[in-house]
Amino acid sequence: MAVEQKTRTGSFSSPSASSGSPEDSVRLAQLTSSGEFDEKLKSPEELDIGDGNADEERAGLLPHESQDQPAPAPAPPNSHVSSLLWMAINTLATVGIVFTNKAIFSDPSLKLAQLTFASFHFFVTYLTLFIISQPKFGFFVPRRASIRDILPLSIAMSLNVILPNLSLAFSTVTFYQVARILLTPTVAAMNFVLYKATLPRDAIISLVPACAGVGMVSYFDSLPAADASIKTTSGLGVIFALLGIFASSLYTVWIASYHRKLKMSSMQLLFNQAPVSAFMLLYIIPFVDVFPVWTAVPLNRWAMIGMSGFFASLINISQFYIIAQTGPVSSTVVGHVKTCTIVALGWMASGRPIGDKSVLGVFVAVGGIIAYSAVMLREKARDAARAVQERR
Repeated sequence: MAVEQKTRTGSFSSPSASSGSPEDSVRLAQLTSSGEFDEKLKSPEELDIGDGNADEERAGLLPHESQDQPAPAPAPPNSHVSSLLWMAINTLATVGIVFTNKAIFSDPSLKLAQLTFASFHFFVTYLTLFIISQPKFGFFVPRRASIRDILPLSIAMSLNVILPNLSLAFSTVTFYQVARILLTPTVAAMNFVLYKATLPRDAIISLVPACAGVGMVSYFDSLPAADASIKTTSGLGVIFALLGIFASSLYTVWIASYHRKLKMSSMQLLFNQAPVSAFMLLYIIPFVDVFPVWTAVPLNRWAMIGMSGFFASLINISQFYIIAQTGPVSSTVVGHVKTCTIVALGWMASGRPIGDKSVLGVFVAVGGIIAYSAVMLREKARDAARAVQERR
């Protein structure tokens, strides 16, 4: 399959899978070659930047002006085997980074060193992009933007990473991942308020159970458990989750304008954002983070931190191949697989019984977002067929 002119943001330290994905999360903006704006919104997942926390991809979210688009990156060799391999790598890396980060944040001495952790991930992201942009690999051609131009977006990206990570630190993995489903309706609401962009009626209907399911999980998962071994979500976890959803949605909507303004692909933008975010946080870290006694941090925690950076690199690299070799259906399916896998493993790790009331909310929320993705894919197919007929 030839590479389409679409771009997604790479993953960084936010580990969520895009919930309709795409993770991944990621799951930011796509500039159409015609420069026209499709009034039917797509989810952050099916746009698949998809989360790393998302690795959740945002496309067609803003009005576009007719303009020359960045040249697409060279396509890697296309084959079903390589596509499946890279989708498997992306899925495993996304699941791995969520649970690795959760294990890191479960250490009280590291839980409040969030800015330091984010800065480390931004550095790893920049290093990864620098390597794969070299002529030997040729994933993309780097372009430079002034710090003045990129600083606002770098601040938004930092919040997009730090707040979800704080949510993960103070909540269960299941709640954290299910809450990320709210990214889709929040982006849709922002686009309606800012640009009067609308969704198909069936898509709006499918988002109702998705939101209701998240509400059910939020309520039951935050109730105190009689069994001390059962993990629950704290009030701070819920607050950070909601703030993180808002920050991620704003970043999703905002980044589309930067694609137009700077005429850069998502990888080129991230290549500029990551170092600015990393160095910017260095000036804030001494006043915000609570540092552990570094010499007292166990060796296994250092190993986990290294693994987290490694997973982030794998997500960035595999994302390139997924963009080049798969279509929207495959990307959406991968996003749902990641969401369901993380939710299921998080449920098992929480110690909750199968009959726990929050399990109903999980099924309602995930079912709603899957239905939403199906509606949007169907609408996209109809629009494509209509465009073909009009050209005839």
